[in-house]
Amino acid sequence: MAFVAHSSMSRPQASEPMPLPQVDPSSVKPCDARELNKLFFDRLQTLEEGTHDYQYARNTLIEMNLSLVQFAAKRFRNRGDGQLEDIIQVGTIGLIKAIDRFDLSREVEFTSFAIPYIVGEIKRFFRDTSWAVHVPRRLQELRTTLARTREQLAGEFGREATVAELTAHLGISEQDVIEGLIAGNGYTAGSLEAPITGREPGKGAHSCAETIGTPDVGMELAENLHALAPLLRELGEREQAIISMRFGEEMTQAQIGERLGLSQMHISRILSRTLAKLRAGLLTES
Repeated sequence: MAFVAHSSMSRPQASEPMPLPQVDPSSVKPCDARELNKLFFDRLQTLEEGTHDYQYARNTLIEMNLSLVQFAAKRFRNRGDGQLEDIIQVGTIGLIKAIDRFDLSREVEFTSFAIPYIVGEIKRFFRDTSWAVHVPRRLQELRTTLARTREQLAGEFGREATVAELTAHLGISEQDVIEGLIAGNGYTAGSLEAPITGREPGKGAHSCAETIGTPDVGMELAENLHALAPLLRELGEREQAIISMRFGEEMTQAQIGERLGLSQMHISRILSRTLAKLRAGLLTES
């Protein structure tokens, strides 16, 4: 068993608990870890949280059992090496939660108790970070269930299962099945800069972004003019002329006044009154 006791330490009194052995967690063999786990967990339950001895016992348990995180992480190695470090980190969080919640009185091996915590934390990490867009957890879990069911039924039927068949097999509503299938589209996202395939030779590559339309600023103007047409016809002859000169010919109020023999102030009042009338008419129409 890999531990070193201080020889200078005085013999404890009978009423005092034995001091914890000084352990090098990296040198602890698997065959020794089981007994050391029991020893440290037993003492951890009697130590006051926040004390030096408590932190030593807790940290030693964490370091001695990091091999459990490595073991659990191997189940997810097909997710890509780029995420291995993240997997180890979140798996360690699961290990710490297991240590803080473990109770020797349950007579359960710590290994059996800790693995579900570690794996659960890793799965939660993938569930929260793997989706390209945020999807409610209910739909994430439904997508997984639908994927398994579709694969199973495809093997039985020799074809893709219909929505009705999925509904009957899972015992859920058709609306839930449809929502789950749609939610699956949010798992991955393609780049707008990805080239479009299947173009004619010599045409050159275009990205998806180039095919997406943008709002036409002229559409709103066209709609407004179409709505204004009947309102303009209801105006008097002089009001129509002033509107035409001001907005059609882009004349100033002073120039309009000179042409009609009216003051600029008079033209301004007519314009204000006419525009208010047109604005009220548009609001009524909408």
